[in-house]
Amino acid sequence: QIFNQHNAETPNLEQAFHRMAQMEPNLDHDMSWFLLPSYWAKMVVALISFLCFANSYDGDFVFDDSEAIINNKDLRAETPLGDLWYHDFWGSKLSSNTSHKSYRPLTVLTFRMNYLFAGGFYPVGFHVINIILHCTISVLMVDVFSILLGGLQFSNKGRRLNLAPKSSLLAALLFAVHPVHTECVAGIVGRADLLCALFFLLSFLGYCKAFRENKEGHTFSVFWVLVSVVLGAIAMLCKEQGITILGLNAVFDALVINKINLLELIRKLLYKDKSLENAGLLRKGLLFRITLLMCGGACILYIRWRIMGTGPPAFTEVDNPASFADSLFVRAINYNYYYSLNAWLLLCPWWLCFDWSMGCIPLIKSVSDWRIIALAALWFCLIGLICQALCSEDSHKRRILTLGLGFLIIPFLPASNLFFRVGFVVAERVIYLPSIGYCILFTYGFSLLSKQAKKKKILAVAVLGILLINVMRCALRSSQWRSEEQLFRSALSVCPLNAKVHYNVGKNLADKGNQSAAIKYYREAVRLNPKYVHAMNNLGNILKERNELHEAEELLSLAVQIQPDFAAAWMNLGIVQNSLRRFEEAEQSYWTAIKHRKKYPDCYYNLGRLYADLNRHIDALNAWRNATVLKPEHSLAWNNMIILLDNTGNLAQAEAVGREALELIPNDHSLMFSLANVLGKSQKYKESETLFLKAIKANPNAASYHGNLAVLYHRWGNLDLAKKHYEVSLKLDPMAPGTKENYNLLRRKLEQLQKKG
Repeated sequence: QIFNQHNAETPNLEQAFHRMAQMEPNLDHDMSWFLLPSYWAKMVVALISFLCFANSYDGDFVFDDSEAIINNKDLRAETPLGDLWYHDFWGSKLSSNTSHKSYRPLTVLTFRMNYLFAGGFYPVGFHVINIILHCTISVLMVDVFSILLGGLQFSNKGRRLNLAPKSSLLAALLFAVHPVHTECVAGIVGRADLLCALFFLLSFLGYCKAFRENKEGHTFSVFWVLVSVVLGAIAMLCKEQGITILGLNAVFDALVINKINLLELIRKLLYKDKSLENAGLLRKGLLFRITLLMCGGACILYIRWRIMGTGPPAFTEVDNPASFADSLFVRAINYNYYYSLNAWLLLCPWWLCFDWSMGCIPLIKSVSDWRIIALAALWFCLIGLICQALCSEDSHKRRILTLGLGFLIIPFLPASNLFFRVGFVVAERVIYLPSIGYCILFTYGFSLLSKQAKKKKILAVAVLGILLINVMRCALRSSQWRSEEQLFRSALSVCPLNAKVHYNVGKNLADKGNQSAAIKYYREAVRLNPKYVHAMNNLGNILKERNELHEAEELLSLAVQIQPDFAAAWMNLGIVQNSLRRFEEAEQSYWTAIKHRKKYPDCYYNLGRLYADLNRHIDALNAWRNATVLKPEHSLAWNNMIILLDNTGNLAQAEAVGREALELIPNDHSLMFSLANVLGKSQKYKESETLFLKAIKANPNAASYHGNLAVLYHRWGNLDLAKKHYEVSLKLDPMAPGTKENYNLLRRKLEQLQKKG
């Protein structure tokens, strides 16, 4: 009865195909689960996947979103589209020594389209696209799982038969509601994984279409094989894992299309059996198709290698401490422990964290560490599954277990540290694709239990309970990803030893103005990781603002000692030394910062302030000019140039600089104010008045703006207007320097005029 939805009007030949398919072992036979028509199954999966993550639609830009989106110049219209192909995911040049070599131009292109269509950085559009992508992928999973669990068979009309409708629905639901996917869906940068997964699945389905006309197993479509290679290349241009689909297509071809028994094949290869062709390698075009896949993969990798260069990504020890261990034993043990943690996140996705680095997972350094048990458990399970996949006499069981292990392991290989060092310890986003394999194995295990269980409905209720718990966990985790404060605080209980978690909580508090609380978290971050230079730098900055200069100097000096090329810490150290009136040391620190970061406008600005304090006016003007060349919108540098030229009596030059600045930053009220002062001194009263009024309109609560406009009117002879703005200024700031004296002078003058009148 399963197939009635497909063949209400099919001829006897198609019914024969159905009967042949039902003679194969079927996962659905003893499974107590819902049987829905294909269309309704997909609708249910789409709806439930939407409900899991819908509450993330109006979240903020959080964590890595700032660097990948807000600070990424590749999203701006002024950046040529061609640059996307030579920049990494974060907008840096691939040729740069600091590039992480994350080459995902198509993902960045979708961010750029979001930005342009929305007219700015509005996160709602970004989040909505991510949710739609996950729903689409979950729907495609129904078709993918029907092939992986039920096999690939077509009717005489070329329509693919769903031989496992119950199993494919269960597996797709498990995938749709898995909480480990929250980072990919609710975190905007997770779009790389979503797009990669989308084209990964389309590549697989395209490869399956190559056998649509293959009723006797002797023909296939080269066109669809090539389409699957192209879709695999597109997947890789979204994220690096995409290339692994070519290997999985080859595995699928061997196991499902050619029905190869891997153990038998290995034996024949070892003993050089002459009947090797009977194993299926030379039949049905398998070698030709694998050659196409290998050539396509090699071309893709070569092109990427040429674009990104030969240099390895630049990572630090805190990103992935195990990869920096001197001992091969320590590296191997910890890598395997990381694998066991990833497996545990798939099995029990309760403890989730946005970042697992910086002491969150201490290194295993000896076999006496109790965590070795996790490695043993992982390999015990894997070896057991591999033995069953190779040695079972049940060909159906061999096929499903091998495909499940293949989809679990192969997409994870780029993140395994086996081929190259990666920049993380554990990352939930990288198990988005491997979770396909987990869903296959879970569904197969459920079908086996269903065969043995006497009360199948209780088992089905238990699985429904797991799905419901996962839906609730997804909704909760999505709400935590809505803001940085919730996200960072949620990690404190999961990774209390993670210095980066404490650093991010502190940074979030500092951004909100809560410096006292921020200091506490920054100190804890430095305690957990005494070499955490960014925490030292930020803590030093806060202490500098609180005038605790000596401790700030100690922290910043330690930071540059640990990381001598840390330009920001050198600049902040210079500011502290300047405040301590150690001018020569401050100047040296500023120049060291500029040495390590050539284009550093803020450092030139602070250097100019130092020179101004030392009355080295020419040097100060040159430093501020450099700041404005590097950053034309650097309002403070422009302002200081105008003020310095004004104070030294160079009114004509000050006016020229002010006009130049306003052409570049026409809406900056502080520049209007400074230029208005210069014009007033030059007796250009009307133009000065216009600028003062524009500045006041932009910032009506600035007492100095009203006070200086009053002085202008006072000089100009508009005494009533002068009185009005003096009074406004004093109302806004009763202690405004000079304003009260000028106001009293004006009142006396007005009284004298009244007496004369």
